[in-house]
Amino acid sequence: MTLTGWLLFILILQLIHFAGTWKLYQKAGRKAWEAAVPVYNAIVLMKIINRPRWWVILLFVPIVNLIMFPVVWVETIRSFGRNSTTDTALVLVTLGLYIYYINYTQEVTHIPDRSLKPRTSAGEWISSILFAVVAATIVHTYVMQPFTIPTSSLEKTLLVGDFLFVSKFHYGARLPITPISFPMVHDTIPVVKSRSYAKTVEYPHFRFPGFQKIKRNDIVVFSWPVDTLENILNPYGGVYIKPIDKKSNYVKRAVGLPGDSLEVRNGYVYINGTQNELPDRAKLQFSYAFKTSGNLNQRLFKDLGITDGVGTIPQENAYFVPAATEEAAAKLAQHPNVAEVYRYETEQGEWDPQAFPRDDRYAWNHDFYGPIYIPKKDATVALTPESLPLYKRIIEVYEGRELGIDNQLSVAGDQVLLNGNPISEYTFKMDYYWMMGDNRNNSQDARNWGFVPFNHVVGKPVFIWMSIDGINNGMSNWKFKWDRFFTTVGGSGKPVSYFTYFIVLLIGWFVFDFFRKRKKKKK
Repeated sequence: MTLTGWLLFILILQLIHFAGTWKLYQKAGRKAWEAAVPVYNAIVLMKIINRPRWWVILLFVPIVNLIMFPVVWVETIRSFGRNSTTDTALVLVTLGLYIYYINYTQEVTHIPDRSLKPRTSAGEWISSILFAVVAATIVHTYVMQPFTIPTSSLEKTLLVGDFLFVSKFHYGARLPITPISFPMVHDTIPVVKSRSYAKTVEYPHFRFPGFQKIKRNDIVVFSWPVDTLENILNPYGGVYIKPIDKKSNYVKRAVGLPGDSLEVRNGYVYINGTQNELPDRAKLQFSYAFKTSGNLNQRLFKDLGITDGVGTIPQENAYFVPAATEEAAAKLAQHPNVAEVYRYETEQGEWDPQAFPRDDRYAWNHDFYGPIYIPKKDATVALTPESLPLYKRIIEVYEGRELGIDNQLSVAGDQVLLNGNPISEYTFKMDYYWMMGDNRNNSQDARNWGFVPFNHVVGKPVFIWMSIDGINNGMSNWKFKWDRFFTTVGGSGKPVSYFTYFIVLLIGWFVFDFFRKRKKKKK
């Protein structure tokens, strides 16, 4: 929606509010014009319904306001003596338009000092639940969001079945682009399996200031930039353009930062010609093949931390290990019944059609990739027919369609055309990042789909609050990994669980609360 469209939309909302409430403002001892002034009319309304002024802020917080508007409608009619269940139902079913009926046809009296305590236990429960949902929605949307690790691309640092808390405020929380959305769910409402948001109204992208920039090798949660699927688990299902905040969430390591020149050599990342050094908690994994001279106990693979299963390679008369650390491969090679262990990798110069930018002029694959420049805001690159595949999606989609700009690129001979006009260079509007998994041969990452724009960044994983082994194998196979409960994601050395301290504090709180209530009751 354009700026003019937004101004018109806000004006219409103000006119609707004024037309439906100006008489009620007068009956509350206020002036009719006070119902027409944006923001000020909301402050006055809070005084009329005997609610705190800070509620006005909640009316302007996306998604939270979808909960607050019905609450304010109900509070408004109750401030004029309409307390029945029928009145409450009518104002909700009519999306607040029942207030028009009261405003123009009913003789009502304002009750300035009405009791704010619900008259029934059901009303008290509903009130408590509503504000619990409001508080949870604010935390979920702008502060901290729970997230589950679904794949093994960061195995050894983050495990499949880890439940994380992801900080939104480290890099700056994003304002939701889809303000009409079901609270605290992503793109699909559970059980009913329907879309959780409306695309009719979309806010422009805005991010609150963060207190930290993305550092090299940070683990980052982001919106998968190329996600256009209705259901990520069904790649052959429906396809449509998703808003940024409703794209599927991915978690990878930011190995490449804006302005870097990145290359992958034999599976290892090089930044500006120097090999990237990962934190000590990170464990690179590669695919291996091995040949045996005798039987192997399956327990061996578990002891070596090889958890992705072992397959066979009939044409090589060998076995295939999809992911193992170099240390595990070395120990496997020392087993008396193992004849040979070798890396299962792609040759340099062998083109993988699935490798970004999916152009045979770039004969790249997962093991040998680049060099490639990672765009930085305000940096300029030459744009030629040869370099166009690398930056085409950035210009047309990330800095085009998703920002409301109609960019169309084409090639005429040896000239690149932007919207029909010749162009020889391009200056980027955003920073971009190169996100990769530590599981180098078994990770769908930037080598498949390219750059991640900064406006797709969701947040920083900071805490593992629970971890379940066998999370994808049914509840009967679940095993709690207690040593990972309440451990930090960052830091060096072996992760330390703070679960025991949490339990002690929790018990302490319950004991304190018990005696506090007991003392209060005696008084």
